[in-house]
Amino acid sequence: MKHGYSHVSHDFSPVYDNNSTVLILGSFPSVKSREEHFYYGNPKNRFWDVLSSLTGCPRPQSINEKTAFLLSHGIAVWDVIKSCDIIGSSDSSIRNVVANDISIILGSADIRLICGNGATACRLYDRFILPDTGIEIHRLPSTSPANAARDLDSLVHDWGETISRLLR
Repeated sequence: MKHGYSHVSHDFSPVYDNNSTVLILGSFPSVKSREEHFYYGNPKNRFWDVLSSLTGCPRPQSINEKTAFLLSHGIAVWDVIKSCDIIGSSDSSIRNVVANDISIILGSADIRLICGNGATACRLYDRFILPDTGIEIHRLPSTSPANAARDLDSLVHDWGETISRLLR
């Protein structure tokens, strides 16, 4: 690949069960998340801190704890992209997208709300998935450390306004 691009595939499964009511979609896993084979693996990403604040539960640490935490609160997590060309973890470099088939989740879970973790996830969803599902996505401010303009309190507030009513 030229200019530092790598073709990368998403190689870990979505987290959901038949009791999931909120689906949170990221764009594509960061390098750190791909290394850990789980979502939001960068310790500077505030995803787990936001959800911990909203639920009043301690921040999960291990993959097993994170999975149990998500499922116990009715949260499903996946990413819009199945594979793409990307430079490192840069959402702005994403090209040659193949989208995940979220009908896998929609067909078996009680999803009442689909949210995008940041603008890129929503833009990619609208382009690649919305035509198949017809279900609108709700944009949440990104929990990425790249979104330095937003502090944890404002993320918790905005995420809470959107998803709190559906959390268990």
